[in-house]
Amino acid sequence: MTDNLTGVWDGTYVQPGVGMVTFLATLTDSGGALGGNVTEPCMTPGCPMSTHNSSVAGQRSGSVVSFVKRYEPPGYGYDTVFYKGVVNAEATEIDGHWRLPGSAASGTFLMVRSTKPAQAVVTEERTKEPVR
Repeated sequence: MTDNLTGVWDGTYVQPGVGMVTFLATLTDSGGALGGNVTEPCMTPGCPMSTHNSSVAGQRSGSVVSFVKRYEPPGYGYDTVFYKGVVNAEATEIDGHWRLPGSAASGTFLMVRSTKPAQAVVTEERTKEPVR
C-alpha cells in the first residue's frame, strides 16, 4: 500500500431517507495526518444552498482511516460527521461507515481515487458553477 492518500477522491455516501449522495474530496496526507475539503450537493428539501463545502481532519494508521467532516457554514441539517474506513492495498479506494454524533443516523461511504489531477478537477468544478 502507498504511504500517502494525498489527492482527489470521488465519493458516494448513502443517507437514510435520501439515498446515494455524490461528493468530491481533496485530501492531504502528511505522515498519516489527514486534512482537506469536500464539496457535495445539498440534499435537504428546501435547502437554500445548492452546494455544501466542508473541511476534513483526521488520521491514517496503516489501512485504517478516520476523519471528521465539518460543514462550513453548519446548518440546514448539516454540521459534523464522523467517518471511519479501510484503504485497499492499492490505495485507490476507501470503504467504510459514517455516523452523526449524538444520533443513530449512520450509513456507508466509498471514496475512489480520481485519475484527474487536483487542478483539473477544480477548474472543471468552477465551470459547472452558475454565473452570479
